[in-house]
Amino acid sequence: MPTNIFISLPVKDVKKSIAFYEALGYKTNPQFADETVACIAISDTISVMFTTHEKFQEISSKPISDATKFCQVLLSLTCESREALDVLVAKAVAAGGTKAHEPEDYGFMYQCGFYDLDGHGWGLTWMNPNKAE
Repeated sequence: MPTNIFISLPVKDVKKSIAFYEALGYKTNPQFADETVACIAISDTISVMFTTHEKFQEISSKPISDATKFCQVLLSLTCESREALDVLVAKAVAAGGTKAHEPEDYGFMYQCGFYDLDGHGWGLTWMNPNKAE
């Protein structure tokens, strides 16, 4: 059985976070949802749990950092193609997120990223299978 990962992120507004990630093409898993938490399936093995700040404090007693001002973690995903990467960044910006930086093209690898509504950073990478060794 593959290892699954559930990433927990504090958000100001669960409903707005759901709308943002659904606009990117991801699906909500209603099995893990209520007014304080939502689960978005990124893939078969990656899920993101968006929780209100109050709910997040129940799973961590540490202060919540403001991701719009401080960086605690960057989350990275691979994409199937350069085009898919560009489309995902464009969808994120159209849904209210911000582009993290201009695309970086290394020939064998192409990268860009975005920040979501709460400032959580997502890096996206496509690697050319014919050139990556």
